[in-house]
Amino acid sequence: MDIPFSILDLAHVVEGSHAGESFDKCVATAQHAEELGYKRVWYAEHHNIASVASSATSVLIAHVAAHTKSIRLGAGGIMLPNHSPLVIAEQFGTLATLHPGRIDLGLGRAPGGDMGVIRALRKDYERAGNRFPADVEELIDFMAKPEDRAQSGVKAIPGEGTEVPVYILGSSLFGAQLAAGLGLPYAFASHFAPQHLMQAADIYRAQFEPSRHLDKPYFMMACNIFAAETEDEARFHFSTLIQAFVGIITNQRGLTPRPVENLEIPETIQPHVEAMLQGSAVGNVDQVAARLSRFQDLLSPDEYIISMPFHDHAARLRSMELALEARTKMTPLEKVA
Repeated sequence: MDIPFSILDLAHVVEGSHAGESFDKCVATAQHAEELGYKRVWYAEHHNIASVASSATSVLIAHVAAHTKSIRLGAGGIMLPNHSPLVIAEQFGTLATLHPGRIDLGLGRAPGGDMGVIRALRKDYERAGNRFPADVEELIDFMAKPEDRAQSGVKAIPGEGTEVPVYILGSSLFGAQLAAGLGLPYAFASHFAPQHLMQAADIYRAQFEPSRHLDKPYFMMACNIFAAETEDEARFHFSTLIQAFVGIITNQRGLTPRPVENLEIPETIQPHVEAMLQGSAVGNVDQVAARLSRFQDLLSPDEYIISMPFHDHAARLRSMELALEARTKMTPLEKVA
């Protein structure tokens, strides 16, 4: 199956390391993705999370772009309520000018942090969140060709005319409806919040209105892939993500943890953790292929954007290779007999 595979990289800071080393690994990951034929690598804006170093997303994109040649790079995403549309248009207009044809801009409505972050950002988040649809349109207008712009009083320089592709990100039905109404591609965050995945995909496709950006729906599914030579090895590395999710639920976040053998999840939160992990494919090549075939059968995404938050960088690079092997073995379930 020739469906595009891409990478979501949060510049994870792992136990025993630091942010500078994480940035080096971001470059190595993108270079490996480029060599292997992945379509794009995206970085996400988060704040006040010790294990995530991609907070200054546009700066990180510029750094990685300077060390790669052809792979698309972008935000998955920029949390637009934290910024003015003009500033983001200028930032991504600059990136697109420096690296033509390689830059994407995914936009989310969440703050990328907790209430303390919202206060530190000096934002009225409720008002900013409610303004999100209008801000998306204003941002797109800033990057449009002069003849296509609805407003001409203020220009994004650089930015105007770059037409950086915009994607709507989300984990709820709101994003699906907005992306459909604006005729934009839509990426669902099923790698940590898969509860509304199928309904969102259905709504997006049913309500999609063709636009000058896109003539038909383009649905991206985010998922976790932990692939290894054996199932035991893959599940050992997968314990890193499980521990991270346990930390989120119990409000005991730290650096990206080392994998452990025989991890036990507290019974009180096990259903919640398992629900968060539904958008995951773990195991050897055949097992990952079977799981992805299931996703394909249920959702038919146009592209997979893959989160691989390994503690061990070499194991992550190997998982990237094995994931592409699994792609060649993906088969619609109705054909499996």
